Amino acid sequence: MFSFFKKKKIIPHIRLTGVIGSAGRFKQGIDFSGQQEIIKKAFSFKRAKNIAISINSPGGSPVQSHLIHDYIRQLVKKNKKKVIVFAEDVAASGGYLIACAGDEIYANSSSIVGSIGVISASFGFQEAIKKVGIQRRVYTAGKNKSTLDPFKEEKEEDIERIKKLQLELHSDFIEVVKKSRGSKLIEPEKNNTFTGEFWSGSAAMKLGLIDGIGNAEQILREKFGEDIVIKKLEKQKSFLAKKLSSSIDNQIDNIANVIEERALWQKFGL
Repeated sequence: MFSFFKKKKIIPHIRLTGVIGSAGRFKQGIDFSGQQEIIKKAFSFKRAKNIAISINSPGGSPVQSHLIHDYIRQLVKKNKKKVIVFAEDVAASGGYLIACAGDEIYANSSSIVGSIGVISASFGFQEAIKKVGIQRRVYTAGKNKSTLDPFKEEKEEDIERIKKLQLELHSDFIEVVKKSRGSKLIEPEKNNTFTGEFWSGSAAMKLGLIDGIGNAEQILREKFGEDIVIKKLEKQKSFLAKKLSSSIDNQIDNIANVIEERALWQKFGL
């Protein structure tokens, strides 16, 4: 029996948005456990040969970034599908690391892309507590247990230790980018690609960090035809999470989370 109706191509499309691994209790953000189900669902469409992922993130936890990146690549290999990533406002730091799970990466000309580096930020309050007459009492088993305590003077050995750790994490990040982009990268050492700098989408394309300029709807229809069905998949908040987030959120914790998130976004002018 002949079929007179040609089945349309389906492209599942998921969106990862927010700070990575710093979402706070019951808040929107990106972590592996929170995104695993929706990513798995996108790959479950048997007729879909391509998966679209939009990313809008200034970064955050290196571990959660790696977990999400590695899970996407694992599903790509298992299901023999292709992933196309689209950067929105920002795909920087951990956001760009996740983007590297894509076989192709696209961005808006004004998107912020890159920031391939590692940062650790804190404050020093040792002089402040002296002024108000506060004594700091810390007891540890293990001489390095209070490394980088913000209420004590910095030690050179502690700084060296944290820098060594950062170099290891940075090396891991660089390897992910090199494996993903390969020969597409344009003279990365000369162009300071791995120094933590970030660029507009247009500049990132010249460096080989992305493959082209355009948004998801535009690029997908150009590549696969106007009649494709772009199936947008959204992660739903449970009823309990909604009720708890509106009723028992600790206000001080909530304010701290907002300040931290805003600081990450504002680093990229947003």
